[in-house]
Amino acid sequence: MRALVFANGELNDGPAVQAALDGADDALIIAADGGARLARACGVTPALVIGDLDSVPPDTLARLEAQGAQVERVPAEKDETDLELALLEAVRRGADAITLIGAAGGRLDHMLANFYLLAMPDLRGLNVRAVSGSQALWLAWPGEHVLHGAPGDLISLIPVTPEASDIVTEGLEYPLRGETLHVGAARGVSNVMLGASARFTLGGGLLFVVHTMERA
Repeated sequence: MRALVFANGELNDGPAVQAALDGADDALIIAADGGARLARACGVTPALVIGDLDSVPPDTLARLEAQGAQVERVPAEKDETDLELALLEAVRRGADAITLIGAAGGRLDHMLANFYLLAMPDLRGLNVRAVSGSQALWLAWPGEHVLHGAPGDLISLIPVTPEASDIVTEGLEYPLRGETLHVGAARGVSNVMLGASARFTLGGGLLFVVHTMERA
């Protein structure tokens, strides 16, 4: 099952966001607190609004409840962020493909924490991506990964762990041949797709993959 999870960041509408919204009527829609305003801006009604609800105007919340949204209020003093709770609820309800909208923008600490949520053990093996504008970001675990796009699209491989090792790429302008990327260095940024598809294998560690559609 596919889920769209709205965070309380900036919408930054663009082709990647619009592609995620395509077919939203058939997706499970969850809003993390103030992400409800982004869902409304995109013309969708969440099935669930979850969080301490300090970022949702009362009239917006009342309107969503009248439209059938379930509201789950949690204590403000908690260990998890609202977005973390929303992601875990999407998994609990059976989602195996999750797209985050509104995870970027706003406070830097929130944005970084939002992206690092992709490393939660509960999400391993699922297709979880954050979209913003013409970009998509996801976490790559060890194994083989296929990239779909267009010639000229940019692919950045950014280490999450101290080392991301034994990386082999195909179909990218600047190849890696069993090499290691180290956290803190920018060597993996802005590689270029040569065709409509490319691939890479990762031997160890974790990578953020950022795909930028250059011809969007």
